[in-house]
Amino acid sequence: MPIYTLENVDTEETWDVNCSYKQLQKLLKDPKIKHVFRPPNVIGSRDGSVKVPAGFKDLKNEIKKKSGDGNTIR
Repeated sequence: MPIYTLENVDTEETWDVNCSYKQLQKLLKDPKIKHVFRPPNVIGSRDGSVKVPAGFKDLKNEIKKKSGDGNTIR
């Protein structure tokens, strides 16, 4: 289920809720609660590339070794 961030309009307190979209709509019927949109947490570098998990390069090299002649894995 997705995680939604909600905010209390009066206190400006925010919290995360793990629920279905249908359940979210029920929560949002309360006028004191609003849905806060936040960008997803992505780990990246200044050039825009995404950081891969530790050991990914080793795994990729193992796949390349076992993939046979003519592979295009770099």
